[in-house]
Amino acid sequence: MRAKIATSLSALLLCFGGQSPAQAIDPAYQPQMERLAEIMGALYHLDDLCLRSGIDWREQLAELMDLDEVDDDRRARLAGAFNNNYADFQQSHSRCTDSATLLTSRFLEEGAKISYDIHIRYAE
Repeated sequence: MRAKIATSLSALLLCFGGQSPAQAIDPAYQPQMERLAEIMGALYHLDDLCLRSGIDWREQLAELMDLDEVDDDRRARLAGAFNNNYADFQQSHSRCTDSATLLTSRFLEEGAKISYDIHIRYAE
Protein backbone atom coordinates (compact mmCIF):
# COMPACT_ATOMS: atom_id res chain seq x y z
CA MET A 1 0.00 0.00 0.00
CA ARG A 2 2.76 2.45 0.95
CA ALA A 3 4.60 1.63 -2.29
CA LYS A 4 1.47 2.51 -4.27
CA ILE A 5 1.15 5.81 -2.40
CA ALA A 6 4.81 6.63 -2.91
CA THR A 7 4.52 5.78 -6.63
CA SER A 8 1.46 8.00 -7.04
CA LEU A 9 3.06 10.89 -5.18
CA SER A 10 6.29 10.44 -7.16
CA ALA A 11 4.34 10.54 -10.40
CA LEU A 12 2.65 13.72 -9.25
CA LEU A 13 5.98 15.28 -8.32
CA LEU A 14 7.38 14.38 -11.74
CA CYS A 15 4.45 15.86 -13.61
CA PHE A 16 5.20 19.28 -12.14
CA GLY A 17 8.88 19.13 -12.99
CA GLY A 18 8.45 20.67 -16.45
CA GLN A 19 5.71 23.15 -15.68
CA SER A 20 6.09 26.79 -16.59
CA PRO A 21 6.17 29.31 -13.73
CA ALA A 22 2.98 29.64 -11.75
CA GLN A 23 0.59 32.37 -12.78
CA ALA A 24 -1.54 34.67 -10.66
CA ILE A 25 -4.64 32.65 -11.55
CA ASP A 26 -5.03 29.36 -9.71
CA PRO A 27 -4.67 26.25 -11.85
CA ALA A 28 -7.76 24.11 -12.30
CA TYR A 29 -6.33 21.52 -9.90
CA GLN A 30 -5.88 23.95 -6.99
CA PRO A 31 -8.83 22.56 -4.97
CA GLN A 32 -7.37 19.06 -5.27
CA MET A 33 -3.96 20.35 -4.25
CA GLU A 34 -5.46 21.99 -1.17
CA ARG A 35 -7.22 18.76 -0.24
CA LEU A 36 -3.98 16.86 -0.80
CA ALA A 37 -2.20 19.35 1.50
CA GLU A 38 -4.88 18.76 4.17
CA ILE A 39 -4.40 15.01 3.84
CA MET A 40 -0.63 15.35 4.07
CA GLY A 41 -1.03 17.47 7.20
CA ALA A 42 -3.17 14.81 8.85
CA LEU A 43 -0.72 12.10 7.76
CA TYR A 44 2.20 14.08 9.16
CA HIS A 45 0.69 13.45 12.58
CA LEU A 46 -1.11 10.12 12.12
CA ASP A 47 1.77 8.41 10.32
CA ASP A 48 4.03 9.26 13.24
CA LEU A 49 1.49 7.76 15.66
CA CYS A 50 0.57 4.59 13.81
CA LEU A 51 2.65 3.72 10.75
CA ARG A 52 6.05 5.17 11.45
CA SER A 53 6.76 4.90 7.72
CA GLY A 54 9.53 7.45 7.81
CA ILE A 55 7.83 9.57 5.15
CA ASP A 56 8.25 13.25 5.90
CA TRP A 57 4.88 14.56 4.70
CA ARG A 58 5.91 18.18 5.30
CA GLU A 59 8.93 17.70 3.04
CA GLN A 60 6.75 15.95 0.44
CA LEU A 61 4.43 18.98 0.32
CA ALA A 62 7.38 21.37 0.13
CA GLU A 63 8.79 19.43 -2.84
CA LEU A 64 5.39 19.40 -4.50
CA MET A 65 5.05 23.17 -4.12
CA ASP A 66 8.58 23.75 -5.42
CA LEU A 67 8.01 21.57 -8.47
CA ASP A 68 4.68 23.24 -9.20
CA GLU A 69 6.41 26.62 -8.76
CA VAL A 70 3.52 27.98 -6.72
CA ASP A 71 3.34 31.70 -6.07
CA ASP A 72 3.41 33.10 -2.54
CA ASP A 73 -0.38 33.18 -2.24
CA ARG A 74 -0.83 29.55 -3.27
CA ARG A 75 2.11 28.49 -1.08
CA ALA A 76 0.48 30.18 1.92
CA ARG A 77 -2.88 28.52 1.23
CA LEU A 78 -1.36 25.07 0.75
CA ALA A 79 0.82 25.39 3.84
CA GLY A 80 -2.19 26.69 5.77
CA ALA A 81 -4.29 23.68 4.72
CA PHE A 82 -1.47 21.36 5.81
CA ASN A 83 -0.88 23.12 9.13
CA ASN A 84 -4.56 23.45 10.04
CA ASN A 85 -5.25 19.76 9.50
CA TYR A 86 -2.05 18.80 11.30
CA ALA A 87 -3.09 20.86 14.31
CA ASP A 88 -6.63 19.44 14.26
CA PHE A 89 -5.39 15.85 14.22
CA GLN A 90 -2.72 16.55 16.80
CA GLN A 91 -5.43 17.75 19.18
CA SER A 92 -7.86 14.93 18.47
CA HIS A 93 -5.45 11.95 18.33
CA SER A 94 -2.77 11.58 20.97
CA ARG A 95 -2.13 7.86 20.45
CA CYS A 96 -2.65 5.21 17.80
CA THR A 97 -6.17 3.87 18.07
CA ASP A 98 -8.31 1.79 15.72
CA SER A 99 -9.89 5.05 14.56
CA ALA A 100 -6.50 6.66 13.88
CA THR A 101 -5.36 3.57 11.97
CA LEU A 102 -8.52 3.59 9.86
CA LEU A 103 -8.17 7.32 9.15
CA THR A 104 -4.54 6.85 8.18
CA SER A 105 -5.49 4.15 5.70
CA ARG A 106 -8.32 6.22 4.24
CA PHE A 107 -6.11 9.29 3.89
CA LEU A 108 -3.41 7.27 2.14
CA GLU A 109 -5.99 5.95 -0.31
CA GLU A 110 -7.57 9.35 -0.91
CA GLY A 111 -4.17 11.01 -1.33
CA ALA A 112 -3.13 8.39 -3.88
CA LYS A 113 -6.37 8.90 -5.80
CA ILE A 114 -6.01 12.68 -5.85
CA SER A 115 -2.35 12.42 -6.92
CA TYR A 116 -3.26 10.02 -9.70
CA ASP A 117 -6.18 12.16 -10.88
CA ILE A 118 -4.07 15.33 -11.02
CA HIS A 119 -1.31 13.49 -12.84
CA ILE A 120 -3.67 11.95 -15.42
CA ARG A 121 -5.63 15.14 -16.06
CA TYR A 122 -2.93 17.80 -15.95
CA ALA A 123 0.48 16.26 -16.67
CA GLU A 124 1.95 17.22 -20.01
